[in-house]
Amino acid sequence: MFDKILIANRGEIACRVIETARSMGLRTVAVYSDADAGAKHVAMADEAVHIGASAPAESYLVGARIIDAARSTGAQAIHPGYGFLSENPDFVEAVEAAGLVFIGPSAEAIRKMGLKDAAKALMQEAGVPVVPGYHGAGQDPDHLAAEAEKIGYPVLIKAVAGGGGKGMRLVETPDDFADALVSAQGEARTAFGNEAVLIEKYIQQPRHIEVQVFGDGTRAVHLFERDCSLQRRHQKVIEEAPAPGMTDEVRAAMGAAAVRAAEAIGYSGAGTIEFIVDASEGLRRDGFWFMEMNTRLQVEHPVTEAITGVDLVEWQIRVAAGEPVPARQEDLSITGHAFEARLYAEDVPKGFLPATGRLAHLRFPDGARSDSGVRAGDVISPWYDPMIAKVITHGPTRAVALRRLADALATTEVGGTVTNLAFLGALAGHPGFAAGDVDTGLIARDIDDLVIQPQPGLRDIAAAALAVAAPDAGGLTAGFTLWSPLNRSLTLSRDDEDLGVILRVSGPDRVEIEQAGLTLSLDRRGGRWWDAAGPLPNAVSRDGAVYVFSHYGMAFELVDPLERAAGAAGDGNLVEAPMPGLVKSVLAQAGQVVSAGDRLAVLEAMKMEHALLAARDGVVAEVLVTEGAQVEAGAPLVRLEEVDG
Repeated sequence: MFDKILIANRGEIACRVIETARSMGLRTVAVYSDADAGAKHVAMADEAVHIGASAPAESYLVGARIIDAARSTGAQAIHPGYGFLSENPDFVEAVEAAGLVFIGPSAEAIRKMGLKDAAKALMQEAGVPVVPGYHGAGQDPDHLAAEAEKIGYPVLIKAVAGGGGKGMRLVETPDDFADALVSAQGEARTAFGNEAVLIEKYIQQPRHIEVQVFGDGTRAVHLFERDCSLQRRHQKVIEEAPAPGMTDEVRAAMGAAAVRAAEAIGYSGAGTIEFIVDASEGLRRDGFWFMEMNTRLQVEHPVTEAITGVDLVEWQIRVAAGEPVPARQEDLSITGHAFEARLYAEDVPKGFLPATGRLAHLRFPDGARSDSGVRAGDVISPWYDPMIAKVITHGPTRAVALRRLADALATTEVGGTVTNLAFLGALAGHPGFAAGDVDTGLIARDIDDLVIQPQPGLRDIAAAALAVAAPDAGGLTAGFTLWSPLNRSLTLSRDDEDLGVILRVSGPDRVEIEQAGLTLSLDRRGGRWWDAAGPLPNAVSRDGAVYVFSHYGMAFELVDPLERAAGAAGDGNLVEAPMPGLVKSVLAQAGQVVSAGDRLAVLEAMKMEHALLAARDGVVAEVLVTEGAQVEAGAPLVRLEEVDG
């Protein structure tokens, strides 16, 4: 067994690996970029080594620096986490050439499963069912169009080196094929440096069910399935294990196919076999097909751990140290049900736009597992994925586990950035999802019902006002006399609406809140303010903002009338960066005539590209930025000419 391991990653997975390593008595080494100098994973590790600038290409993707860090600290093995270099066979070979152990599969296994077309051919040889499609080398557009006709529409165009939905297009008619192909190839070329695509039959009512496998290079077992059907634009949102509606017969068939796939490539460590499932007639032995293999630990692995009682990271370390798979198939069983929800800093009503910001407040509820790489005071930066945490619940039944998830989401508190908490809560309460009636199109079909901005009520406004006026027991009654009540007024702002509030203090622990002609009588008990309905929501005031933790979190601004800036913000003439990021391309030129909705520039942030569009018809007056520039939120990019009148 190793004495010390290095984690070649950051965020919640680095923290997760450190926790297991510590429980095994192992010392850990963290690596960090400029942006992560004060990060949680750095604080948790026994040692930490700086490996470069904030951009991943200058730090977490530089394998040589990571290997140097391992050798200089005496680490004997490297755990890659997921993302970054976790599925890079060249990195695996470099680790082994340096005399270190890679805690994961061999370079050969990664290469075999790295390209979707080659992987599907290999799976067919191993007797694993694959989706009907074209996986050949011919990439001529006419040839690909002909293959699509053979398969039958609708079809999916998918980048052979793809992942995360990039380079993927749904094509429903032959007339749309040519444009979709050009778009998919362009995105694949940008994202992966490889524009080759494959064509697959599109499953009309698809479910995404994956099987957790674990091997030691000779023998493999499966740890049952996870359902990852709740997706938005091919990105997983809530995962669960086991899959709803799964039968023993189908589970055995799917598990056996996954084990055949793993053993066919001599797989070592944790991996996932992803299947696409036709749910139009329920789950059937002949209704699932291999999609791809993830040759690493998955983000959603905690739900498998919850139902099996297995620490997959511990298994990874033990097998990498030379032990066989720690259990036989017959030793593994399912207990209860588990869910995982991915909590992100993102603005859901604005199209799930990734967000940044300093976390003024962060608290997770008791009774739920929360895997997080950030703490209160940490910054969600534009350099990395904006995940705040994974919230995981377990229960004896699916209904109980889902109820616990809903409760956990409702009592999670995040202040300082917008989040997708309300969206996750709406999903947890979705009647179809509660009934187990899930497929990958659920979110898209019901998006209007799932993206609803809550409006604050009087109790929420009162909680915000008291967080400002009475952050502690003495704050509210400063200046209070026995001869007359103390009246205080303040103005809060939410969504550009001013909310004037009057506080009438009638004693050290009694106050009336008046807002818009409505009055609420409150008294303080046990350190909290109560009205007839119960205690007010928790709230905190930080740096001129107030966060009320009801309806999954609401933010207010405290208005200082003496400092309020005059004038309206924006008139459609100026296109600004909605977040910090890299200007990937500038499509506008001075003097160019544009229409509302035209793409003027592309901003890269949070590992995604965001097109910035013209708000109106007009003429470009000035381009204020160049390609390759790093800009802050609100930076002016393109200005349109003023409109007369």
